[in-house]
Amino acid sequence: MDFNVKKLASEAGVFFTRAVQFTEEKLGQAERTELDAHFENLLARADSTKNWTEKIFHQTEVLLQPNPSARVEEFLYEKLDRKVPSRVTNAELLGQYMTEAANEFGPGAPYGQTLIKVGETQKHLGAAERDFIHSSSINFLTPLRNFLEGDWKTISKERRILQNRRLDLDACKARLKKAKAAEAKAAALPDFQETRPRNYVLSASASALWSDEVDKAEHDLRVAQTEFDRQAEVTRLLLEGISSTHVNHLRCLHEFAEAQATYFAQCYQYMVELQKQLGSSRAELSTSTFVGNTGPASPPLSTSPPPATLPVLQSVSPNPGEVSLNPVEVTPPASGTRKARVLYDYEAADSTELSLSADELITVYSLPGMDPDWLVGERGNKKGKVPVTYLELLS
Repeated sequence: MDFNVKKLASEAGVFFTRAVQFTEEKLGQAERTELDAHFENLLARADSTKNWTEKIFHQTEVLLQPNPSARVEEFLYEKLDRKVPSRVTNAELLGQYMTEAANEFGPGAPYGQTLIKVGETQKHLGAAERDFIHSSSINFLTPLRNFLEGDWKTISKERRILQNRRLDLDACKARLKKAKAAEAKAAALPDFQETRPRNYVLSASASALWSDEVDKAEHDLRVAQTEFDRQAEVTRLLLEGISSTHVNHLRCLHEFAEAQATYFAQCYQYMVELQKQLGSSRAELSTSTFVGNTGPASPPLSTSPPPATLPVLQSVSPNPGEVSLNPVEVTPPASGTRKARVLYDYEAADSTELSLSADELITVYSLPGMDPDWLVGERGNKKGKVPVTYLELLS
């Protein structure tokens, strides 16, 4: 118990001495040991690395999981050292709802069939997103978190120890300076002073007393300098290790970029396939409506001419014959032609299109592989593509 009390008193004395030294430095009343420029650069580089790593880490978390409640839940699971439960992505949930709606509306109906196709694509997109999140969490977020919670905490701890060693060193320097000043002052005074303690040995001079104090201060200074130099070297090695951290984070950044590129490539491929499926469905629907409907097409609700829809460019390589399709060079089919009245004026955009004037009658028909929003129109010896929205089909 006596040992603990002495240790506590010693630690309290050290803490008080450091506090006094720190306060006097802030007030400009005490000198402080400055670190060399290289060391200061290492400190600044480490602080910058920590700050930007924190920002990148937190923003990546937001990118992978925009829901703040879900992020808090995952954080609690990690702190409790429990496995984070698997969570359905929004795209997967949307795909599930579309499939259920299709089953209720009728999977054989056009709307139900389209819901199923789009729903399946959404499920694929959600699965790809989940794989991307999992890969990024392991290969990118985990190394950043390990640096912030491991290496950086070690560096911060050693920097605090170095700060304490510097305060001890500067306090010893100040004590030695004061002891030398007092020794020089005592050397010029008589041996016996009324202010000396009563138990002071009269034969000892004040200069001898301060000489002992100077020796003790010099010894303490040497010890403090050794501890400071040792701690400075330890801290320097840790700070120089930031370069290795940058190399590691660079590798992780490459893996994150590759995972993101793979994710977007998968999404693009799924959407191209969906576009092909929907394009074929729309062509079938347009053909059946064109052949089966003998009544006049419903006129547009708007009184102003709607913009013509440009043909959709396929992202995959279609049939070469479809790419080079020129309505001017084709022969009209034996059956399936109809008359149509032009609702609005239309100016042809290129040589494959036919200019139209409002209220004129033309002959129209569809060709295999054409965009469902366009038909081939003939007027006399002229022919070309015309937008369906500008026409009223007649019987």
